[in-house]
Amino acid sequence: MTDKAETPENRLKRLVMRSKRRGIREMDLILGAFADRHLAALSPGDLDLYERFLGENDHDLYGWISGQLEAPQEYLALIETIRAGAIAHSAGADISN
Repeated sequence: MTDKAETPENRLKRLVMRSKRRGIREMDLILGAFADRHLAALSPGDLDLYERFLGENDHDLYGWISGQLEAPQEYLALIETIRAGAIAHSAGADISN
């Protein structure tokens, strides 16, 4: 039995779901919003990097994005993009509930 290569559309769907279904709620919100806004525009190489990033521990990811932990060099640009989006999103969020 041979596996078919994953289509780009299926890969995006899978990465969006992995972004929204994390181990901790904060990462669901941060990465889910990033995925909805940016994944479709990423190059295949950037998607590879993002997929590796998703393979990291959620507590490390949160620490890197929040600035509480030093992030690995390979993820710095990605983390800055995610962080900027999270800040912009939270600035416009309705927190009155």
